[in-house]
Amino acid sequence: MSRTSTLAALLLLPSLSYAATVLSSPPELDNKSYVLMDYQTGQILAAKNENEKLAPASMTKMMTSYIVEQKLLKGQLTENENVRVNEDAWCRGNRSESCMFVPLNGTASVMQMLRGIIVQSGNDSAKAMAEHIAGNEGTFAHMMNQEAKRIGMQNTNFMNSTGLPSEGHYSTAKDMAVLAQHIIHDSAKYYPIYSEKEFTFNNIKQGNRNPLLYTDPTVDGLKTGHTNEAGYCLTTSSKRGPMRLITVVFGAPSVNARAIQTRELLAWGYANYETVRVKPAGQTLKSVKVWFGTDNEVPVGLADDFSVTMPKGQAGDIKTDLQISTALNAPLQSGQVIGKLVASLNGKVISEKPVVALKAVEEAGFFSRMVDHIKQFFSNLF
Repeated sequence: MSRTSTLAALLLLPSLSYAATVLSSPPELDNKSYVLMDYQTGQILAAKNENEKLAPASMTKMMTSYIVEQKLLKGQLTENENVRVNEDAWCRGNRSESCMFVPLNGTASVMQMLRGIIVQSGNDSAKAMAEHIAGNEGTFAHMMNQEAKRIGMQNTNFMNSTGLPSEGHYSTAKDMAVLAQHIIHDSAKYYPIYSEKEFTFNNIKQGNRNPLLYTDPTVDGLKTGHTNEAGYCLTTSSKRGPMRLITVVFGAPSVNARAIQTRELLAWGYANYETVRVKPAGQTLKSVKVWFGTDNEVPVGLADDFSVTMPKGQAGDIKTDLQISTALNAPLQSGQVIGKLVASLNGKVISEKPVVALKAVEEAGFFSRMVDHIKQFFSNLF
């Protein structure tokens, strides 16, 4: 089972909050909305108005860059492919908006455009890539919404590639955290760009607008945003040891406030929570009966490590329950999902992980299958 499919399975689980069991309360922040999420499990550790639909400003560009990255990974774009800036995308030399400053009718490579979107927050590079991929920005916005729906962003609607104010253009703190989760996981090859502190194009050097990249070595992304309507916004990721946290702040009153609030959320999360490995990948959890196969049993386990994030000091209280969906009939493929491992704390389910067959089991010959049919018939009588 791939890491992508495992992450998708985890995202189908309900988000859980353990704030009630943590001794200290989450910080009270002067903003419109915020989320603190554990990256690995998708658990919401603290939140305020996390599902309120708000203008995301340039955090919108996270979806634009995500689509570019995925098309690069799929071979639908190439890194050195030239992208033209037409009059609709051109910034006109206007420094009142964030721009990469590609000249009118000038070109830049896809990788330069990607850096322009992520590091410089260029409206011109975002529009140019939207038109290059989809023909026009409206069609690209439709693609953005399709991707949002696919990855589980439930309360988001994009009208453009930049985040410039537009009626009906909105997202939520929780949805932006989900998007950040997918960028980090699905676009791992290109994720280091989100931590780059500066980018020079057309002899204009611009610094990354995320101040935490300069002050906190554990922070490695993602994106700032600001309009008069949205206020000051920031999506951030930080990794300390095995634990990665994602924060999203909407509508802080100033540049400094959004940075300070993000630091407070990260500090609170790392002080109160820890990531604990419940079971390692590849370990046989149990050998399960298989009918009609060349083997009578199959070892089952996890394709990936099973970790949970929880309040500190409670790791010893985690209980696990192996649940196999139905009776197993050959043939079985190695990696085939056949059940789940459920982790609980104090009687409450906190997370679960797909369980897979650790080896393939071929279908047995006709005579052996007939014997198993007879055994199965009599076993069902008692």
